[in-house]
Amino acid sequence: MTQGNEFLRGRLLVVAFEGWNDAGEAATGAVQLLREQLDVVTIAGVDAEEYFDFQFNRPMVSQDDDGNRALIWPSATIYGPASTEVDNIPLAADAELRVGSDNTGNVFLLVGAEPSRNWKKFTVEVLDAAMTAGVSGIVLLGAMLADVPHTRPISVTATSENASVRSQLGIERSTYEGPVGILSVIADAAEALGIATVSIWASVPHYVHNAPSPKATLALIDKLEELVDVVIPRGDLVDEASAWESGIDALAGEDDEMASYIQQLEQARDTVDSPEASGEAIAQEFEKYLRKRGDGRPDEPWRPGA
Repeated sequence: MTQGNEFLRGRLLVVAFEGWNDAGEAATGAVQLLREQLDVVTIAGVDAEEYFDFQFNRPMVSQDDDGNRALIWPSATIYGPASTEVDNIPLAADAELRVGSDNTGNVFLLVGAEPSRNWKKFTVEVLDAAMTAGVSGIVLLGAMLADVPHTRPISVTATSENASVRSQLGIERSTYEGPVGILSVIADAAEALGIATVSIWASVPHYVHNAPSPKATLALIDKLEELVDVVIPRGDLVDEASAWESGIDALAGEDDEMASYIQQLEQARDTVDSPEASGEAIAQEFEKYLRKRGDGRPDEPWRPGA
């Protein structure tokens, strides 16, 4: 990174949504970690009635320590630095994510459920709030199920439709064609408004898709930190990722068929584990995953050759 990297300048909005874009809850897990570790407060939200089908995204009931019960409705929320006034106040000239620093005071977050309807209106509302807050760049986090072993580093790809950002960050343009989620809609609309975007996707082992994947969350955090070049506290995530991997090792140790399948994935990964080959393989897995989800088929449980 260099001081001339324009994508680092100003305020960045980090985005993740539950559901189609969030295998193993890896992407939302990354943004939730940021929300816990950074000093942020709610600055905007959306009307749940406008954007969510409650038969698909059902409200949840919870109970506090005093026994009081409350309904929690699906929504999407933007968080901003607690120490920053954002309402109609322009970005200060020295507000910058400085290279090599832990100055995260200009990181904004958007997290919630993927909307069920009115995607165009939802996107307009989100980007209006982002521009009001002075956001000048957006990082979109996603995770997909893939034929990858849990014992190897989680594969992460970063792409951008913005030629200048690709040059600055040394990343590629996506060549994917097919069905997309709300992340792609936001990215397309943001670029049209002159807000640069970067998409970061992690590959989650498909045979453990029912459980949260802290190792994939950690991989997304690592890549995010690398691209924006700020220090992000990890909290307990490193220990959780290690425990996740150990837990799957234990399960595989009791299932010869599963262990054999994982070994096949390891051999395949090691064979193509070069920057060029692994990037192409990840792109192919991404396309296969999205086309499968586009057919409306649910995620399937682990089985050899899935």
